Amino acid sequence: MTFTGAPGSTRLWVVDDDRTVRFVLAEALRDAGYAVSAFEDPRQALAALADGELPDLVFTDVRMPGMDGLAFLDALKAKRPELPVVVMSAYTDIASTAGAFRGGAHEFLSKPFDLDEAVALAARALPAAESASALPAPEMGDALVGETPAMRELFRAIGRLAQAPLNVLITGETGTGKELVARALHRESPRARKPFVALNTAAIPAELLESELFGHEAGAFTGAQKRHVGRFEQADGGTLFLDEIGDMPASLQTRLLRVLAEGEFFRVGGRELIKVDVRVVAATHQDLEAKVRDGSFRADLLHRLDVVRLRLPPLRERKGDVPALAARFLAQAANKFGAPAKRFHPEALKRLERHDWPGNVRELENLCWRLVALAPGETITLRELGSALRSEGTTSAADDWTRGLAQAAREALARGDTGLHAALRERFDQVLLETALEHTDGHRQLAAEKLGLGRNTVTRKLGATRRRKSP
Repeated sequence: MTFTGAPGSTRLWVVDDDRTVRFVLAEALRDAGYAVSAFEDPRQALAALADGELPDLVFTDVRMPGMDGLAFLDALKAKRPELPVVVMSAYTDIASTAGAFRGGAHEFLSKPFDLDEAVALAARALPAAESASALPAPEMGDALVGETPAMRELFRAIGRLAQAPLNVLITGETGTGKELVARALHRESPRARKPFVALNTAAIPAELLESELFGHEAGAFTGAQKRHVGRFEQADGGTLFLDEIGDMPASLQTRLLRVLAEGEFFRVGGRELIKVDVRVVAATHQDLEAKVRDGSFRADLLHRLDVVRLRLPPLRERKGDVPALAARFLAQAANKFGAPAKRFHPEALKRLERHDWPGNVRELENLCWRLVALAPGETITLRELGSALRSEGTTSAADDWTRGLAQAAREALARGDTGLHAALRERFDQVLLETALEHTDGHRQLAAEKLGLGRNTVTRKLGATRRRKSP
């Protein structure tokens, strides 16, 4: 069947037990010029297919009574493998997203969705059907959690890439979960039954890293009493995850490049050519392009590693995921310790969402585990949370004063105050000067040097402050 993608000549199906969603989406697609049939039950759609109706594109919900959307997707693909299907769901965890891609879905559309987005997706999906470009992706489990747009996009990317035999570069700050993504890519790939081997290149001394990667023969160097099989051999047929690849010494980058290009290497001190079939997933928190420019990272190696790039957002960019992540970590910790389940008081949860999370998801996980072990009750209060944050130094003084400033500004704006900038600047100068003078035991010249101001400026500002305080 030819898929032209031209509105008016294509037939679209909308399958959803929600009458409102079914009606609104069908009308939006009709307004765009498509011929649309709507079905409440996927079994009705399969009956229409058996009667000879041939859609060019199908939108289907996941959770429906009688027959769910994934089973419907399987039935459609069994009869029409080339048919593009868009799976819709309000449940956008990685398992449901990847389950849809596993069945051959062309795209996953998160509810609630923008109607313009759905219409644009239809226009994109129809031309793509000719090439059958959708990549299946098996169930990914629940290692990654997220409902924010950034995470939904990441889930879709993982679903598509899982079966693609491509090297992947994962970028993101420390603690964002780069290894979790690498494990998901492996677990859902055809290599899943083969080893997943991880190595943090920054954690291995440079003089030992070559042996760790490629192995060595007995007697290759002092202390090498027997043959050692390196990580590339261990990962043969599977996936090798190289974390903090930006810290790899320049001397080893050439060897790594050869393995990526040729799939073969020699052990240290060896003469036997070792051939391996390994998918490499690398990760870094550094700017590799900048390292290429300063000469500390090879451009050709970056091109080999960066066939596809995935960026993990820091937790401060996806604070909407904090409640779900916190609940997950509390449950995991309680199960591990054999302790009663705990939950955050609503005020404590709001405090978590305001925190900037410099340590990202790892910081939140450590905090939850610590609170399960130490908090006395089943409800974690704001006081207990604040104490835990301070005890770990996760709330810096800089964070405290800037948040205080923001709160003062919000309150002043809510009161309708004017001249806010001048008032807060004066207060800032006052606090800073008094603190500097306290630190220098009242020595104005030394305080001025500490602040980077002239002594006359300090004297003038102090005078202005005293005048404002005078009755």
